[in-house]
Amino acid sequence: MKKITKFVRAIRDIQAPVEYNLDFYQKVLQEINTVKFKSLSDDRLQEISAELKSRVRAGALSDSLLVESFALVREAAKRVLGIYPFDTQVIAGIALHKGKIVEMQTGEGKTLAAVMPAYLNALAGKGVHVLTFNDYLARRDAKWMGPIFEFLGLTTGYVNEGMSRTARQQAYSSDITYVTAKETGFDYLRDFLCTEKEKLVHRTFNYAIVDEADSILIDEARVPLVIAGNVGDNEETPLYLARIVRGLKQGTDYDTDQYRSNVYFTDSGLLRIEKMLGCGNLYASKNLRLLARLNCALYAEVLIERDKDYIVKDNKVELIDEFTGRIAANRRWPENLHAAVEAKEGLIATSRGTIMGSIALQYFLSLYPRISGMTGTASTAAVELRECYGMDVLVVPTNKPCIRKDHPSIIFTDKSAKQTALIEEIKRVHATGQPILIGTGSVEESELLTTELKKTGILCRVLNAKNDEMEAKIIAKAGELGAVTVSTNMAGRGIDIKLGGEFEQERERVVALGGLYVIGTSQHESRRIDNQLSGRAGRQGDPGESRFFISLEDDLIKRYDIAKLIPVRKFPTKQEAPINDPAVLRAVERGQRIVEGYNSDMRRQLWKYSFLIEQQRRIIHTKRQDILLDKGPLDLLSAKAADRYCTLRDQIGEDVLKKFKKQITLYQINKCWADYLEYISYEREGIHLVAVGKKDPLTEFHRIAIEAFDEMMDNIDSEIVRTFETVAIGKDGIDTLKAGLKGPSATWTYLINDSPYQFSRLPSLIKAAIARHCRPGFSLHALWEKYFW
Repeated sequence: MKKITKFVRAIRDIQAPVEYNLDFYQKVLQEINTVKFKSLSDDRLQEISAELKSRVRAGALSDSLLVESFALVREAAKRVLGIYPFDTQVIAGIALHKGKIVEMQTGEGKTLAAVMPAYLNALAGKGVHVLTFNDYLARRDAKWMGPIFEFLGLTTGYVNEGMSRTARQQAYSSDITYVTAKETGFDYLRDFLCTEKEKLVHRTFNYAIVDEADSILIDEARVPLVIAGNVGDNEETPLYLARIVRGLKQGTDYDTDQYRSNVYFTDSGLLRIEKMLGCGNLYASKNLRLLARLNCALYAEVLIERDKDYIVKDNKVELIDEFTGRIAANRRWPENLHAAVEAKEGLIATSRGTIMGSIALQYFLSLYPRISGMTGTASTAAVELRECYGMDVLVVPTNKPCIRKDHPSIIFTDKSAKQTALIEEIKRVHATGQPILIGTGSVEESELLTTELKKTGILCRVLNAKNDEMEAKIIAKAGELGAVTVSTNMAGRGIDIKLGGEFEQERERVVALGGLYVIGTSQHESRRIDNQLSGRAGRQGDPGESRFFISLEDDLIKRYDIAKLIPVRKFPTKQEAPINDPAVLRAVERGQRIVEGYNSDMRRQLWKYSFLIEQQRRIIHTKRQDILLDKGPLDLLSAKAADRYCTLRDQIGEDVLKKFKKQITLYQINKCWADYLEYISYEREGIHLVAVGKKDPLTEFHRIAIEAFDEMMDNIDSEIVRTFETVAIGKDGIDTLKAGLKGPSATWTYLINDSPYQFSRLPSLIKAAIARHCRPGFSLHALWEKYFW
């Protein structure tokens, strides 16, 4: 029986995307611990590092150097920074080198753990990127960990937004580069527009370590990075359509569902618009682009709210991040929707233009031959991480046992009762001097809570500033005696909360009071975000507590009708006291898991639409890079325009002609690809309309994309030949401006939010799923609910 049990467990461990067994890592750790460098001089350690570098570049496999290199980094860290990596940090480093996603709790030292695999993989001289959550962390970590690498003979650099091309080239040429995932992705897109190889900033990708891996690989993975150029566009249409929808009446010309998550034209509204525009049937194929823009204009007018979803600052529409409550810098909705919001505010966009290139973070990260990641919360997303990236999660235990008390959530029937109880709890705990960190779901909620606390005489720090360095300083003070800190989100803060303050001057008193007390004022759509908040307490064996306050009127519960999961006979009447029935809390937790699952399904659906476009992008990028780096033949013109080619070769020489061929080829690839992206963007925004004709939108989209791509490839060749035959060429080449071959005089980068217009049915879909879970009938679940809830 024991053998069978052991076999079943082994099979389960093989199949499970979450790994808890540390036997392999412990064995390697023991080998590392046997290597003693303590008695060696600094010079000798540096000589050993140079020897390791030589061995790798002579062909030695990095795995064969793991034990020696990790032991070397450990000793160097102790001498340079005075910190010696824990065994758990070494285990994490081994797993990172093996391509795992490492789950380490907050305060366990992920930054230092990454130094060991970064060093080992940088020895080959091909570069290592440590992808951080924000610019501040990239700069901080490079300066903090840089001395270790430099002591061992490797170079370190960092990239921040706004740096010059020269500074970027220098940073990327370093052995280890700290940079955000989005910034290195933007540099990749900028390289796509280069016409001279000397201006490229990236070299061939090698290995990346992703910090806050679940946020970047899951939450941000579907966010497309975009580079655009200032090619002329007609700005009148969005303003005109905004005026039209502003004159429509709800209930007559358009309507919304009861949850205001969808808005749609009525039949009479469509007839009215068709008459105003004189365009005929809006559902005719020739009008689908116009219909898509009209739907965007209506959505912007009715469902997107100023000072909640966005603000207008310096005559620009700035998006508000739903979870942090901060301005989402350099982020936009998809072009038509963003233009509709700008038109709603009477603004003519100054930064719109033709999209010259785009890539989702998920696909950009897949360009690295090897990748690993670290985060405090990965196990709940392990299945998705394996599906999308083929990476498993290793859970690394804490260096010291976690003694944080995670109290059961307290649930109330309404927000008012929850708010009253929340204020009383904060007053009670604050009176003792125990520091409190309160995580809220939005800026509005944080401001309301702050106002209420001030009325009771409790002053608190609010964390919703745009400056990352200021936020880090506020977080560092959140563990001070008597501190009350209100934060809109704790993801990616990158700083530990030390008990007793930044320098732990009151540590013993705070420890005696029970450590940091974390309060969540609502649940998030993802359990990982809730866990990130709880994980701010109890670092490195410190005491701490966490508790969530929930009401049946919270946005998450109302938006998805989660309350319907509560059995009818168990549904509470309105009351001031907390709900004591555990069945209610179980139902809410179950609803959160359903929402989490459907969000994951939606990301998979988005992947299906983008996968084909990504494969096409790779074909274009490879073709372009081969030409830019002189790896591919340029024999199109000699074959298709032989007479002119031979004449020009005799007149201006082979070198000038070769430069010209390269110039027009790169230009036409960029232009045709930009035209294709614009076309496919329009098709994507309106593709759901084909369902009216009972066609599958995904299948139809793929058919359109394949046909359009084939046509684009033909257009590239024909445009190259046409340009070659019509442009005047002299001994100095061509005048690009006269020839119409000048690229955009300015480019800019931004991120695209998932379109609330395209995917606004998601709440409805989840509600339908919850409703299915609630249907009465004969089932094991129904029996369980009837007799045991």
